[in-house]
Amino acid sequence: MVQAAGEFQVIACEGCGYKHVLPLPTPEQLRDIYSHEYYTQEKPAYIEHYLEDKPWWDLVYRERYERLEQWLGPQRRRLLDVGSGPGLFLLNGRERGWQVRGIEPSTRAAQHSRDTLGLDVREGFLDEHSVGTLGRYDALNLGEVLEHLPDPAGMLGLAHRLLDDDGVLCLVVPNDFNPFQRILQQHLGFKPWWVAPPHHLNYFDHDSLAALVRRCGFEVLQVESTFPIDLFLLMGHNYIGNDALGRQAHGQRKHFETALLESGAGELKTRLYRAFADCGLGREVVLYARKPGHNAAA
Repeated sequence: MVQAAGEFQVIACEGCGYKHVLPLPTPEQLRDIYSHEYYTQEKPAYIEHYLEDKPWWDLVYRERYERLEQWLGPQRRRLLDVGSGPGLFLLNGRERGWQVRGIEPSTRAAQHSRDTLGLDVREGFLDEHSVGTLGRYDALNLGEVLEHLPDPAGMLGLAHRLLDDDGVLCLVVPNDFNPFQRILQQHLGFKPWWVAPPHHLNYFDHDSLAALVRRCGFEVLQVESTFPIDLFLLMGHNYIGNDALGRQAHGQRKHFETALLESGAGELKTRLYRAFADCGLGREVVLYARKPGHNAAA
């Protein structure tokens, strides 16, 4: 056991290659959480904060679409966003000329995407029942999805089926039990705030996510990090449980990244965040992978 969390335990699973909780919630429990509770009880202000941050998210998503376009070329522009949330990633794609579609379990988030943004978003889960009805795509985005699922390998298998040959997958997951978090827990007395069942079931890092993706038939193209926001904790700004201070730290991160990107220093930011990834740092792992075509071994 790596960590206890109430009725749950986090284990380092040798068979899976990543950390996950036991016991796993039932599919019925998870459907209740993400269909009705997540944006009303667990994160009631999430959509409002997300929309307040739109200028920053536009910069973040611009970078991700630029990566996808780099690997796909100019003619391949069909994307499915799995767990599309309030819809800003899809909106950015549509504004860049992509054909975009989303699937989102939250009624509130899906309605916002459709009614406010005019996006093609289906309410529901990507599973064996829905996968055959969604079509085929050049790119799939799963932003902060795999940590919530009892079977992330199964989800990657569905993603593999939805992608055309040489299609590209973008994954974002929290980078948990990272070196900064371990210092904070083991030497500075912080509780492991990132352990959050039943919402977060799986705990990845750069290496374990890449290994899982390869086992599921993908070729890893690039691994990056997002900003190591836990750096603020090491500097004495304890935002854990303090939403106002957390928003302040997030605002400083936004200011830093916006300054780099709007000044033309995007390549510097890319190199810096890849260096974070090399050190195992960064609050999230961002991984791009390709579904090999039939002639990949030729």
